[in-house]
Amino acid sequence: PLVKGRVEGEALGPGRVHLPGQGVGVLVGRTASVLEAEHKRVVDDRGAVFTFDRLLLATGGSPRRLPWGGDDVIYYRTLGDYQRLRALAERGRRFVVIGGGFIGSEIAAALAMNGKEVALLFPGAAIGQRMFGPELGAFLNAYYRERGVEVLPGETARGLERRGEQLALRTSGGRELLVDGVVAGIGIEPNVALAQAAGLEVDDGIVVDALLRTSHPDIFAAGDVANFLSPSLGRRVRVEHEDNANTMGRHAGRNMAGVRAPYEHLPFFYSDLFDLGYEAVGELDAQLEIVADWKEPFREGVLYYLRDARVCGVLLWNVWEQVDAARDLIGQPGPFAAADLVGRLPA
Repeated sequence: PLVKGRVEGEALGPGRVHLPGQGVGVLVGRTASVLEAEHKRVVDDRGAVFTFDRLLLATGGSPRRLPWGGDDVIYYRTLGDYQRLRALAERGRRFVVIGGGFIGSEIAAALAMNGKEVALLFPGAAIGQRMFGPELGAFLNAYYRERGVEVLPGETARGLERRGEQLALRTSGGRELLVDGVVAGIGIEPNVALAQAAGLEVDDGIVVDALLRTSHPDIFAAGDVANFLSPSLGRRVRVEHEDNANTMGRHAGRNMAGVRAPYEHLPFFYSDLFDLGYEAVGELDAQLEIVADWKEPFREGVLYYLRDARVCGVLLWNVWEQVDAARDLIGQPGPFAAADLVGRLPA
């Protein structure tokens, strides 16, 4: 896919979905319009009624959208978004990426690695600053510029208009960027409308208990939309990453079948930025205390994120096969001082 470095492979379409066993139906191009929780019924956009004993809500999230630009902006959330960007990347030369977080930084790197001219703009001071902090973020600004990306920190997009086959993007800094494609990665909002209309508890997602049940005992939720209590972190979280979606979906399915096991998984996520890569576990928030243990500054090392002398997040920067060890560390109560963490995980 057009992430992790290269454009390659064939897209996964609905016909490629394979489910084991009998009695499984896959309906594509349909939308659940009404959930009648009390009567255990779902009505779709064609008026078809489906009854259930147990129901899983895996409604995901929708990208935050800019107030202008319409369909000229690619938000890179769906299979169609991927296909559009892939087609544009085959014929276009210059692109602008809005947003310097997880999605924006990865797409900008992937486009640049495919030989495209890329501008990356974001309101903060540095790439990934909310996760990585100012020092690593400043390094990434320079690192991206060395690889040909025009990095525009402290700027926001103000408007977009079409100029023939190209697009003209105006920024808060008074720039006008003439490009072949615009990609925005500015976060998502959880899709809670169906659950909310059905009277289920909603708070930054659909609230679930340890068994992944919503406020209705026979309706479950999983994935990007589910707000769950993480035992390792000691607080409620909503995680928008692949590992959590896959693991939580399988766990919810087992519980719906009667297993009744609490969800205690601490998800990890990962990314590749040119020839740098990372895996991360737990809470990465630059407002926390950060202890950096570099084997080679900004090239290889481990960052520990602490709240009240307890490790709540670990960034493995070009360090591999330490995710489980990081999970174990986050599960320990501490207290930890900076000196306790230097060399704790091998870099």
